[in-house]
Amino acid sequence: MNKLRFVHILLFTTAICFFLPPIAARGGHSDYIRPGPPQKTYSFYLSGDGSSSFQGTARNLFAQVEPRPSAELARGYMTNDDLEKAMKDFTKRCSKISRLYSIGKSVNGFPLWVIEISDRPGEIEAEPAFKYIGNVHGDEPVGRELLIRLANWICDNYKKDPLAQMIVENVHLHILPSLNPDAFTVRTRNNANNVDLNRDFPDQFFPLNEDLGLRQPETRAIMTWLMDTRFTASATLHGGALVANFPWDGTEDKRKYYYACPDDETFRFLARIYSKSHRNMSLSKEFEEGITNGASWYPIYGGMQDWNYIHGGCFELTLEISDNKWPKAAELPTIWDYNRKSMLNLVASLVKTGVHGRIFSLDQGKPLPGLVVVKGINYTVKAHQAYADYHRLLAPGRKYEVTASSPGYKPKTTTVWLGDDAVNVDFILIPEASSQGNLLRSICDCSGQPFLPQFFTVTNNGITFTLIVVVAFLCFLLQRRVRFNLLKQRQSSRRSTTV
Repeated sequence: MNKLRFVHILLFTTAICFFLPPIAARGGHSDYIRPGPPQKTYSFYLSGDGSSSFQGTARNLFAQVEPRPSAELARGYMTNDDLEKAMKDFTKRCSKISRLYSIGKSVNGFPLWVIEISDRPGEIEAEPAFKYIGNVHGDEPVGRELLIRLANWICDNYKKDPLAQMIVENVHLHILPSLNPDAFTVRTRNNANNVDLNRDFPDQFFPLNEDLGLRQPETRAIMTWLMDTRFTASATLHGGALVANFPWDGTEDKRKYYYACPDDETFRFLARIYSKSHRNMSLSKEFEEGITNGASWYPIYGGMQDWNYIHGGCFELTLEISDNKWPKAAELPTIWDYNRKSMLNLVASLVKTGVHGRIFSLDQGKPLPGLVVVKGINYTVKAHQAYADYHRLLAPGRKYEVTASSPGYKPKTTTVWLGDDAVNVDFILIPEASSQGNLLRSICDCSGQPFLPQFFTVTNNGITFTLIVVVAFLCFLLQRRVRFNLLKQRQSSRRSTTV
């Protein structure tokens, strides 16, 4: 009888294991979700000072335990000390187009080093910024190796390769090869406190905690980094699959299905840039075109990708760049060759596509911090506080109605046809309830309104004529200066207009 009961238990257990769903390749995820009502509304607006609110209570989301790669398998990969030395050597060799800085330290005190690549590293310019992050999970080290190779390739080729030159001269590229150096050392997924860093960010559907100090030091470093630096787009490099993943990563009801964010079309476009530039990612039989919506693949909560988009104003992709999380070091040159073009094209997309420009005030001719919205898309892009430049990534091949606004000024709207190339649209806003602004607007506006005859009938002709000539000339100089300053910063192939 006991033997028969044992056989029944064994068969029942085997049946359960057979029908369990397989662990997803995106690094594996925890099914633990802190209970709480889903949020029915959420804001996509980045506050004026770049800050954001974090709600809920503290938590840890532990991933399922996976076999630790052997020490022999790690042979040939750079150690943390090797990586630090390689980054320092790089900035010495390429000092004219790079600088090295740290955004913080890991749990065990290792610096989180970042390389910035630009023709003016360390300076603030009216240019978009892009960041690459690798080694979010300690047992996914391929990103570390590829990112240092990317930096060296740009340094070696920026004077002779048009794509490298475009990136150096028109983008501020920031490269963080290892977010999780502690876990890399011991070849585990989670950080030294056994926390999955890609489940440690504030989540829009299931609030976690308000206290930034309760989060992991690596997570805090990323969040502070985005408050200090305005990134237009970014990508994190993971391992365990071959696909470009985009928001949303989670759903309101925790179920698995396609859950689109407001910029779903744009994210699909960016993901396809990476996938189709890759040697074989777009040929995937598992993922159509080699791309996937995160929630459609499997939902996660507390992920870095969604937080970047909501609170950082940054369009982020999660890139799975290798089916094998920890391939042999001898395979790294091939993996780099397969991903090189994709990595470069994704960064270059910041200046090759989308709508870009600056916002000025007509009364003073100075950069005007403001907001840019696109009709039909529930997302706000904030112009830079000092230079008032904005960079609105959008999928090409359609018309967009773009509006710029700023407190105390009349909003201005224009319609843009976005083809394969980027478009510059510079907005000059008119102060509200300003007679001077109305005068300037009437004179500078080429709409053909019969302003001059009406003005001549009520004012001395000679004085009026002189006043109009002077003001019109000043207006002409102002707009010419605006266009000239912007022209120096834009590519000659990009269409430009001022409204």
